Parts: sequence; structure tokens; C-alpha cells
Amino acid sequence: MSTLLLAACVCLMTYWYLQTPRNLPPGPWAWPVLGNIPLFMKSKFDFFPDTITDLAWQYGDVMTFWNARDLNVVISGYRTIRSVLVKRAEDFSSRKAPPVLVDLRGDGTARDTTKGIIFADFGSDWKHQRKFAMKTLRDFGVGKRSLEGKICEEAAALSQELVAKDGEPFNTKPLLQNSVSNIICSIVFGKRFEYGDPEFLWLSHLISEVVNATPGKDILINIHPVFRHLPFGSQEHQKLARNFPKLQAFCGEQIKKHRATFDPNDIRDFIDAFLLEHQHAGREHAQYSFTVEQLQELVLDLFMAGAETTATSLHWALLYMLLNPGVQEKVQGEIDSVLGQAVPSYSLRDKMPYTTATLAEVQRINTVAPFSVPHSLSTGASLNGYTIPAGANILVNLWSVHMDPQLFPEPDKFNPDRFLDQDGNFVKHEALIPFSVGPRVCLGEQLARMEIFLLFVSLLQRFTFKPPEGVTNLSTIGTMTGIVNAPRPYDLCALPRQ
Repeated sequence: MSTLLLAACVCLMTYWYLQTPRNLPPGPWAWPVLGNIPLFMKSKFDFFPDTITDLAWQYGDVMTFWNARDLNVVISGYRTIRSVLVKRAEDFSSRKAPPVLVDLRGDGTARDTTKGIIFADFGSDWKHQRKFAMKTLRDFGVGKRSLEGKICEEAAALSQELVAKDGEPFNTKPLLQNSVSNIICSIVFGKRFEYGDPEFLWLSHLISEVVNATPGKDILINIHPVFRHLPFGSQEHQKLARNFPKLQAFCGEQIKKHRATFDPNDIRDFIDAFLLEHQHAGREHAQYSFTVEQLQELVLDLFMAGAETTATSLHWALLYMLLNPGVQEKVQGEIDSVLGQAVPSYSLRDKMPYTTATLAEVQRINTVAPFSVPHSLSTGASLNGYTIPAGANILVNLWSVHMDPQLFPEPDKFNPDRFLDQDGNFVKHEALIPFSVGPRVCLGEQLARMEIFLLFVSLLQRFTFKPPEGVTNLSTIGTMTGIVNAPRPYDLCALPRQ
């Protein structure tokens, strides 16, 4: 029996070796079948981005690791990342949707993988969709004063919820998610929801469940897709499979309502703008990607890309205010001197350098998407003398940039002053890239910046945030849920300012 087992192991290792692509970038030794899963499971680090960045110091700015049978190439370091994503964008700007999303978005054909915009292939369809989405977001106020009113309206609603807490400890994350989701709803659906609306609470919960699902944690599925049909081997897969169709149905119903009341002379929101483009596309075959099915997935992408990440950025910002009361006091002093009790304005951020620097430091020290959304290659490519095969996952290690002591001295120290010059003016650092770089830079970057600034300023204008009495063990070590680096759950007290 032992001889047969040994022979089977030898055959398995031989097969694995013969199947492994040649001339890959260096990386830690990988087990057959399991890859580097055992290494990560016994890692001395509690936080995956730290582990990967430590390995990058050992193996270089281009390194390989295996998640069971999935090949991952990690690109680290500011110069290397910019070189790959900007100078070689045509090679490295594709995306590969998780298999579970391919299944849920269609019949699994190559055509279905282009639905939406986050995971769409890098090509003409994607470029048309992104150009349309950017233009439409601008038309509905992103980067303009017209959207500020909606954000500040949401800030006022959020503040009322905080006042109702009467200074008692609570977790702000659900309320932050509601606020950010409502801003997206106002752009996409043309309306906001009351926080207690059951439909809205259900929508916010679904978005969180989908974004926080991590199919990569399903070890057996990574070994072989057949395990996705076994309950004990596919918990994250089943979470996506259960919740994603519900989100699709919700967005589909909103689109159906819009189509029934559509007036080409009265474009109310993002959905109407797409329906108008869809109408034009019927006359221009070149724009065939503007389908109703595509609209449904694009709306979903706007929520998945924007709601959780922005809310998480604000959640980190409030945590650092608890841990740094001197910074909070200084931010409030600047708000008082520039705004007083006036409604915040994004145009005044240049007059609020310390506040701007504080938010920049929050985005640096705990990057919300430390690996961005993984890239991929449609065809093989060479990089630094190594061969990167088609289909490999490309992880852009933004964490390695923001925690690089050569770029940001004492990177573990929370220090907004690093973004100020000797005269106290805000200085933009080229290596601060929380939204990534290149053609795939976050679609909602400008919207997220507006939301984070205006909501943060509104909250600190009205409240002082403190930890609950006796709480001294707040942690700044995040936890990875999906692609998002989120704070560990914590409570705070929101005390109205006089």
C-alpha cells in the first residue's frame, strides 16, 4: 500500500512539474496541487498584504505564487507598477472574472466575460463603456457643485442618525454604507432611500455580502472546480451564487421601471442616459455593446466598485481620529476657521490643507484595496526577462508602494504632516495611488474623493469622536474581505460639538 501511495505521489509531482509554465518569475516553493496555500496558512503575519510585501522584498518586484492551481504574478514597487500599468497598458490591462461570476452573468462563453466594466476584457467594447460611464457621471455632477448638494443632504441624514445614538457606543460602518449607497442610488436611480426603508436595507446588505465574498478562500474549488458543487468546499462560492442573482434581479427591476417611463427629452439619471445611448446604438451597429443586459451589469459594477470601498475609507478615517485625538482637534480647528457652520464645499479643500493631508494619510497607511482589482493577460507577455502566461492573475501590490520607507519614511506611523510643505500647504505625492494607475484606474475615483472629503468634513464639523470608556485596544491591523482591507469591528461614541 505504501508503495502505491509513493508511486501516486511521484506521478502527481511529475504531472504538476510538466504542467508548470517555464521561465516564470521567482517566488516561494510551491506544493503540488496546493501551491503556496500551506505557506500562507502558517505565515507569521496576520495580514495578507504584509505577507506578500515581505515576499516581494525577498523575491523582487515581479514574483510568483500559486493559490492551488491558480498562477498569480505580483507586481510591487512604484516604478515597476507604473511601468507595467502605464507604459505597457495594452499588455497588462485585461481582467479575468472569478469563475462564479462568469457562471452567474451568462453561459460562461467568452462574450459573457465582457459584461459590466470591472471585469470586462480590455478592448473596444470596454473603452466605449468606460468613456460613456465617465461622461455620464460627470453629466450628473461628479466633480461639480451639482452633486455636492446630494452628498451634503446625505451627510445631514447621517448626522441625524448619529445624534439619535445620544453619545452611546455603536458601530458606524452600517450607517456609512447606507450613506454612500444612497449617493450612488441618487445618481443611478434618480432617488435616495430613507435609512429605515426595508428595500434599501436589503440592498445594502446584499452589496456588502457580494463585495465581501472571497472565492479564493474556497481552497477545494481552487484545487478543482468540481468542488464548487460540494457545500463544505464552497462557502464563499455559495455566498456569491446566492446573493449576486438577487442584486441582478433588483437592478433589472429598476431598469424595467425606467423603460416604462422613459422620455428621451427628460434624462433623469444614469439609467436613462444609458437607455438613450441604447436607443442610438440600435441605429449604429458599432455600438452593439449598449444592451439592456449590459446596463444591468454596469449598474451592479457601480455599486460594487463604489459603495463598500468608500464606506470603508471613511470607517478607517474615523478609527484614526479615535487613535489620534490631536489630529482630530487640528482638523476641527481648520474646519471651524474655514467653514464655521457653513455647508462644506469640495472647492474649499485647497483652503483646508491639513484636512486634505489627513485623508491622504488615511488612504496611504491602510489602503482599502491593497491589490486593486486583479489584472490579467489575454495573451502571454514577457516582463523583466520572465514569461507571464496568458490567463495569469496579475496582482498590483499598492501596499508595497504605500508602505515603502524610501517613499514614506516611518510608514507605520500615522503622520498627516508628511503631505504638507514647510508653509503648511498640501503637497500631492506621486506615489500615493490608492485608486491605482493606468487605463484601469478606478472609474469612481473622482466621486469617491468628493464623498470622502465632504462626508468626513461634515461629520467632524458636527461631532467629536471618542472610543467608548475603558476601550484602549483598538487595532489598526485590517482584515481582508474580498479585495477590501477593512478595519476590525469597533465601536465609537459620537459627541455633538457645541
